[in-house]
Formats: sequence, structure tokens, C-alpha cells
Amino acid sequence: MQGDAADISGHHRPGLLGKDSPGGDALGGFGFGEAEGPPVRPPVRPTSWWRRSTGVLLGCATALLGFLCFLAAGTALGPFLLWPLTRAGALDVLMAGARRLAALERARRSVFFGDRFPERYEVSGRKILRYLTLRVSTGLVCGVVVALLAFGVVLAGVLLWGMLRGSLRWPEALGQVVLGGALLFLDLQGLHALGALDARIARECFGPSEQELLRRRVHELAASRAAVVRAVDAERRRIERDLHDGIQQRVVALAMLLGRARRGRGTPEHAEALVRQAHQESQDILAELREVAWRVYPSALDSLGLEEALGGVSERCGIPVRTEFDVDGELPQPVETAAYFVVSESVNNAAKHSRATAVSVRVVRRGSVLSLQVRDDGRGGANPSGSGLSGLHGRVAALDGILRVDSPEGGPTTITAELPCA
Repeated sequence: MQGDAADISGHHRPGLLGKDSPGGDALGGFGFGEAEGPPVRPPVRPTSWWRRSTGVLLGCATALLGFLCFLAAGTALGPFLLWPLTRAGALDVLMAGARRLAALERARRSVFFGDRFPERYEVSGRKILRYLTLRVSTGLVCGVVVALLAFGVVLAGVLLWGMLRGSLRWPEALGQVVLGGALLFLDLQGLHALGALDARIARECFGPSEQELLRRRVHELAASRAAVVRAVDAERRRIERDLHDGIQQRVVALAMLLGRARRGRGTPEHAEALVRQAHQESQDILAELREVAWRVYPSALDSLGLEEALGGVSERCGIPVRTEFDVDGELPQPVETAAYFVVSESVNNAAKHSRATAVSVRVVRRGSVLSLQVRDDGRGGANPSGSGLSGLHGRVAALDGILRVDSPEGGPTTITAELPCA
């Protein structure tokens, strides 16, 4: 059996000084590796307000720590960064501290704000330094806003104490309350904007940014479209071969048999044998035409549904096929079509190429995802560059689905597909 698997890797950006500059390699990737799986925005787990508040205060402290580290590193490493002979070593020291600060910020976002970032994502040195620069700046500004908010709370307490003692008149108190309310509103808006900025720059550093997600999505759509076109062309060539090498040759043989019977130069028994042979040949031609028509598109899929169409696949297969079908409700037509061809192609490949003696098919719908699994007991060793399952991969990818092929040497071969139904 043959298959293809998708692999989406992260992008590696050049170092701060470029690859060919002295010390450029010292700004290599940050140790998060590369992204795996479909590129999506890192999800966020809901957290309580007090945990987020603690995270904000801790962010102010880490911003101050980062500022002091940058100040100390700039003072101590500045001359070494300017001298080409010592630049690489100084960059190594600088990036070692930058990686630790970035890891601390990543942990703060995960623990206190519930952010989930890709486990393996490659981050360049330039990206780390840019993130820490923005983080330190926004963190220090956030610290100033928090300090102003705390100072406002103290002034509000003093104002309330003066009102209770009667040393502050009501007109003056009212003016102070209006001014304090306006400042409180501005403080809260500032904290909200700084929090959103902190989350955005963290996503851009520790996970795919909006621009990167868009580029990857465009690349995926272009690749899936090209794969579908290739699969259609390959299917057309296969149909042409079936018609030319199979049915056409049988029709020629049928015409020759009928011609010999029409000329009637032999005995009546011989002519009758030719007619019987021609009749059998016509039956074989009809059976092969039905097989080709089923490979193009099964009519039972529209009239009877996916379960009956898969039953037809089991009946036409030369080895036993056990099918488990657990699907409630109707499926979208593109999903039904893709599911049918995944099962049909996998079963046919198992019967023709894997020397399998049995195949099991499992079709289950869980929520908005249709899961398919085709497993055979053959010899395994699927070729990932083969045209059969690589065409199925393009068909599944066009629906934003996932196709996996597990076929070690010696078997068994397991093909799984997940098709979104929404």
C-alpha cells in the first residue's frame, strides 16, 4: 500500500548579524524546536482574575529584571560586541541570558494566563531580542500604570477619610471623585491595552504569528489544490489505461469472435461455441465497465449512502473485509465522497499489493469529525511517494483533513483519516 504524510515545519530566520557575518551563528535558534502539525493559533485556557492579576504584577517584576540584565550586559559586553574578534563569544553570552529570560516569560504566560504554545517551535535570536525589548518596554510602562493605580487608591482612601471627618466640603469632594473616576478609567484601559499587547507579542515569539499563519495557510491551500489536480490527472490516465488495455482489447476480441461466427465456415457446433465464447466475452466487458464506472464515481453513494457503497467495496474485494460503521446523521457530500475513495483505494491496494489475507475497516463519527481506519495484515512497507495514496492525501487535505499511513516492513499497514464534517 502506498501513502503520503503531511509535514509542516517551522521557519528558521537568520541571526541578528546574518549567517555570513562574524558571530552570526551565535544567534541561532532558541531551543523550542520547530512547529509540528497543522498551524493554528495557540489556544488559551481560562484562568481566574486573581491569577491574571498576579501574572501582571510578576510581569512588571520580570520587565525590571530584564531591564537590569540588558543594562548590565550592555555595559559589560558592549566593547566586546564592537570588536570583531570577540563578537561571537559576546553574542553567545548575551543570547544565553536572553534565552533564560524568554523561557521565564514563556512560563509566566503559560502559568498565569493559560497560554498554550507549540511544544517545538524554532525561534531565531533576532526574534528573541525583539520580543525581550518590547516585553521590557511594555512591562515597565505597565509597572508605572500599576503604581499610578495604587497611588490613586491611596488618594481615594485619604479623600474618604477627609469626608468622614468633615474636613472636606462636598463640592470639592465631588470634583475629586469625578477626576479620580476619569483617571481610574484611563488606568484600567491602559492595563487592558498593555495586557493585549503582551499576549500578542508572546504569541508572535513563542508560536506562529498572524502573518506566518496566513502564509502557511496560503501555502497549504496552494499545495492541496495542486495535489487535487494531480490526483484527477492520474485518475484520468488510469481510466484511459483501463479502457485501452482492458476493455478495448476485449471489444476487439469480441468483434473477431462474432466475425468468425458470421462467416460460418466451420460446423454448426463450432459456430455455436464461438457464439458462447462471444457471449461470455460480452459479460466480462460489462463487468469491467461496471468496475471502471465504480472507480470513477459509485452511483450507490448518491442513491443508497456511504454505508451501502462501502458494502459494495467489500463485495468486490478478493479478500475478506470486515466493516464497522458507526455514523449518526447525514454527512456532507464531499466528506462522503472522500471517505469512500479513502476506503476503496486502501482496500484495493491491500488486495493487490500487500499480500494481505484480511482487511478491517472502521468508520466512526465523533462530533464534527469523521474518523476512518483501514488495517490489513499484509507485508507492509508502503511507498510514501506512490501515486495511489498520495492522491488520497491531496483529496483529504482539500477538506482540511488529515491522512496518516503506518506501514512498517513486515506489516501490518494501517491507514487513518480524519475528515471535518462542519
